[in-house]
Order: sequence, then structure tokens, then C-alpha cells
Amino acid sequence: MSGWTDRNMDSFKNFVDRLLKPHDQVRLDCFRLSHEICSWNDGDHDFDISGWICAALCRGVKEIELQLSYLDDILPAVLFTCRSLVTLKLDAVGHKFKFPSDVCLGNLKTLHFRDSFFGDSIHRLISNCHVLEDMAFIECDFYNISKINIQIPSLKRLILDFDLGESVGLNYVVVINAPNLVYFQYTDVVAKGYTLSTMKSLEKARITICGCDTIDSQIIATHLIQGICNVRSLHLTINEEIFRTSRLPIFHNLIEFKFLGRGFSGREIWLMEFLHRVAPNLETLTLNFSVVAGTQWKALEVPSCLSFHLKEIEISSFNTHMIEMVSYFLDNAMILEKLIISMDALTVTQEKKTRNQLLQLVKSSKKCLKLVVIL
Repeated sequence: MSGWTDRNMDSFKNFVDRLLKPHDQVRLDCFRLSHEICSWNDGDHDFDISGWICAALCRGVKEIELQLSYLDDILPAVLFTCRSLVTLKLDAVGHKFKFPSDVCLGNLKTLHFRDSFFGDSIHRLISNCHVLEDMAFIECDFYNISKINIQIPSLKRLILDFDLGESVGLNYVVVINAPNLVYFQYTDVVAKGYTLSTMKSLEKARITICGCDTIDSQIIATHLIQGICNVRSLHLTINEEIFRTSRLPIFHNLIEFKFLGRGFSGREIWLMEFLHRVAPNLETLTLNFSVVAGTQWKALEVPSCLSFHLKEIEISSFNTHMIEMVSYFLDNAMILEKLIISMDALTVTQEKKTRNQLLQLVKSSKKCLKLVVIL
């Protein structure tokens, strides 16, 4: 609609009004509004966005997705008492949500928020979504709140993905009781505390966490990882030695591990200790971090998973100091089937030299494996 005249805009507004507001209306499955509607909705045109949402609700809408900036006086309270809603996604830039006392979304299965603020009334909403399966808070913030309390037995997918740059000195505790959770994603600095019930059904977790500058915060962060010990696939991103491997339980089910270690010394040693103590049955390992020159790989203890279970290794952002690491893996991964190496961080000269070194290592290895080089 860019470049439309005022007449075009008025025609569009009248068209939507006529479409949504008649009383002899058919049912509606899905209703979406994008960010652009706010830029068009100046004083000259005055789109009745709240009325459009109400009209959609009256039609028994099942899915609503709103991408709107600053929703004050736009969101009708009836949105949070609609029994027909199955999916609700709100991208509400800068909006501070306060949910009504009679909030109830009894048939809601998917609830996503993005770029919004929440106080204590968020618990009113969460506790009245009785069949919720998929919930996400992305780049959101919680203010004047002592606890994020998520207790939903039906929940299968949970994303708490906050802004690491903005979250400083969190004063709330994260409590999660979701025994049927299959997917869990968490991005934040360390909270005041974590209480996670046993997640026996957990298949995949993505954890990005930082801010462990004290012993207490390291212990608290460890509680988070302890709560997901049944996971089968773990994607872990840390920028410091957050978790003492000696405090972690054994992840008996873990068969896939992706590790991004950013900017802390000794990450190679930490990784080997993690594999040795925590992941005895690992089959697939993906690494994305810069190896520092001088690491004595041959002196490191060989994890049992590397000897007896590891079938595939992928190394992203390969640098010239990783040759010794590859040699270590080839010497000790007894059943390795596939080695994937990405050289996108190398110059053409480095790339050619490194490729020849890798081929020599593979040729001298007694294993029959597939080498994949991504340039």
C-alpha cells in the first residue's frame, strides 16, 4: 500500500469495515495485522483497529496475529476472554500488558509475545490457559515481579528468549513445572534462582546464558542445567565458565550436543570435561568457537563417548589452530563416520594449506569416514 493516495486509503478502510462488521457474518479462521497499519493510521484516516479485532472475535476467530506498535487503547479486553481462540501471537513494541481480572482463554494452544513488558498480571493469564501447548516470550521484559511462575502440565514447547544486553541484575526467580515439555529455549543472564520440575519428555533444549561473575551465580546457573538433564539434543552457548562440570548430573539421554563457547580461556578443557563427566552416550558433536594456539590436546583425557559412541563431528568457523584438535578427534573417535568442517573464516591461502593438512590426517587415519569441507 505504499504510495497510496488518501482516496485509496479511505477506500481500503471502508472495504475492511464493510467486510468485517455486518451482523450476517460468516465465521473467520484467521485474522492478522502488520506493523505497517500503524504508519497508515494517522489522524486523517483513523482505522478502527480495535473494532476490527472485536469483529474478528465475534466471528469466532481461531487465530489472531497482531504486529502493532504501542497497543494502548487498541487491544479490547474481550481478546483475553475469547473461547474460540486457539492461537494468539502479539508483537507489541513497547507495550505494557495488564490483563483483566476475568482473563480466560480456555481453548488456547499457542501463545506468543514479542518485544513487550509484563507485570504480575501475566500469571493471571498463564494460569487460565488450561490447554496451552506452545508459549513464547521473545525480547520481552518483566518488571516489578519476583517470580516467573509457569505451571502448565499441557505445555510442550516453551521459549524464554530475552535480550542479553538489557537484562542486568535480574531480581526474579524462574519456576517451571511443565512435565510434558518437549522443547525448551532459554536466553538471558542468570536469574535470581531456578526451580525446574523433572522434564522426562524433553527432546531438545537451546540454552544461551551469561553473567556468572560470582560463585553464587554459577551455582544458580547450574540449577538451570540440572533441570534439563533428560534432554536428547542440547545447544549450549556460554561466554564464560558458567557451569562446574563436577556439579552437573549425567545426561544419559544426550546424543546431540552443539557448543558455542565465546571468549573464555580454557574452553577446550571445559568441553572435554563436559563430554567426559556429563555426556557418556553422545553421538553427534557440533563446535563453534575459536581454538587458542598452544592447547595441549594430546594431554587431555579422552571422554568415553568419543571412543565408543561419537559418529559425527561438525566444526564451524574453522581456524588454523584447530588442526591439532582434528588430529585428536581422529586418533580417539573409534567409530567416527562423518567429519564436517566449515572454512568460511579462512583466507584462500589458509584454506588451501589447511585442506591439504586435513587430507593427510584423514588418509593416515585407519577409519573409513566421510570428510565434508564447506568453503
